[in-house]
Amino acid sequence: MSDILPQLLDDLEAEGQTLDDLVADLDGEAWDTPTPAEPWTVADTIGHLLWTDRISVVAATDPDGFEAAVTAQAGDLGDDPVTEGARQAASVGPGQLLAEWRTLRRVLNEALLAVPEGTKLPWFGPPMSPASMATARLMETWAHGQDIADALGVRRTPTARLRHVAHLAVRTRGFAFRMHGMEPPTTEVRVELTAPDGTTWAFGPQDAEQTVTGSALDFCLLAVQRVHRDDTDLVASGPDADQWLGVIQAFAGPPGDKREPRGAA
Repeated sequence: MSDILPQLLDDLEAEGQTLDDLVADLDGEAWDTPTPAEPWTVADTIGHLLWTDRISVVAATDPDGFEAAVTAQAGDLGDDPVTEGARQAASVGPGQLLAEWRTLRRVLNEALLAVPEGTKLPWFGPPMSPASMATARLMETWAHGQDIADALGVRRTPTARLRHVAHLAVRTRGFAFRMHGMEPPTTEVRVELTAPDGTTWAFGPQDAEQTVTGSALDFCLLAVQRVHRDDTDLVASGPDADQWLGVIQAFAGPPGDKREPRGAA
């Protein structure tokens, strides 16, 4: 078992609990609040996290059955399986939805801890180690938590857990270019981000000629497409660094619909 996995799972649990606390006391009407991730509501968003945690457990406990499970579920969900899967999961009502999501979060953590050392788990993108899957689940929980916070008008306090999201975005730089139909540049990029506590998180060679600088929060929001680049404080120095910020994505699958700038019609 990787030494980093237990800490990642602790952080994943904390991220899930933070979102849980945000929605636990909502009334029925609030669960139907539309989020900026149209056409999803707050309930759909938690439903999506539940659905994805469920298929993550399959990947961790039955890798050989993962593709069959995905195909079977997709066949029942029509032309937009992601949205339909979220809505079906949410259709049980807030109380049961929360109960099931809480159970799946615990089951997933236990399943990832039990994966044999060196095992790669199947996923919708490249196969991942348990640590990478935990990071991906944390990233998605945080990103969808932002959708819910925006929908409810809540301002969240960024935490040191954002380092996992930032690291994932840096590691998937080449993947982001390929998902946009572009050949990844071979140029090294130095990323220096101001962490929530005011310290600096640095990624990449110190002597790299091209750089990205700015706040860790803005970098992570852009990497999960929850903010338009023009509304961040990020500064890219060099053409490849600049191009990267135009395609950056820390999630598997095709690029989504990017956010409009604040104030756009």
